[in-house]
Amino acid sequence: MTYGVPDQGAHPWSLDEQQSRPFLQKAWDAGINFFDTANAYSAGTSEEIVGQALKDFAPRDEVVIATKVFFSWKKRPNAGGLSRKAIFTAVDDSLRRLGTDYIDLYQIHRWDYDTPIEETLEALHDVVKSGKVRYLGASSMFAWQFAKSLYLADAGGWTRFATMQPQYSLLYREEEREMLPLCEEEGVGVIPWSPMARGKLTRPWSDQQTTTRANNDDYGDKLFGKTADIDQPIIDTVEAIAASREVSMAQIALAWVMSNPAVTAPIIGASKPHHLEDALAAIEIVLTDEELETLESCYTPREVMPMR
Repeated sequence: MTYGVPDQGAHPWSLDEQQSRPFLQKAWDAGINFFDTANAYSAGTSEEIVGQALKDFAPRDEVVIATKVFFSWKKRPNAGGLSRKAIFTAVDDSLRRLGTDYIDLYQIHRWDYDTPIEETLEALHDVVKSGKVRYLGASSMFAWQFAKSLYLADAGGWTRFATMQPQYSLLYREEEREMLPLCEEEGVGVIPWSPMARGKLTRPWSDQQTTTRANNDDYGDKLFGKTADIDQPIIDTVEAIAASREVSMAQIALAWVMSNPAVTAPIIGASKPHHLEDALAAIEIVLTDEELETLESCYTPREVMPMR
């Protein structure tokens, strides 16, 4: 989501193709081979940038390319949603923009309340059987919806979801109630988005509104509020543990997410060199039981994130 053409619906903090390529190259050179995007990111230009870079840098069979379908981002009829028509059109469009003949992981970006889930599941199964998609994934929804999807896929003989991409971080842990246990029980890989709470866990409380993104992130404000008081104790604790270890706050926030056995790998966005460096360094950090308890003791339950 960090990469996209500025005049094509990109966020104010998005990087264009020339700015993006060094990050994608550095990630690949460092051993990162899973790249997640979506057709709705910057009106499809994120897929174009990521696809072209990976074609230039990496052998196709050595990378895992993930993208998503659901959000309506074109001002024309039949754009968006998870109907059979929408999915068949969207997958072909994504393949063209990514410059590949198959997608490794094709994810539904949200639940479609206007389309029967059976129609969606059968259409997704058909794109897998056609060879255009290898595996299926889902993103932020209620656990009952995901459980229903898994059951119906099994009952219908359709391809089931292999992954779930929920929001999960020290500032949003509501997925621990039902979604994460469900994924563990069903053998579903968990690839959380916003593991650093849209950057809030990477800087002290006094610096929360000092970045371009922080001051232009309407969706982040919807999720967390600009200065939610319940966040300060957690952010202060992350800062203290990071200082005691002489590492960045981002490394502690990421290490905490990765400490959960339900989590396969967190998804991060990199717009500055140290973002990738912190992500790679976090892999080596093993938090102590005392540190984990301290970090988790500050949490105040939130309202469940809107799932529409």
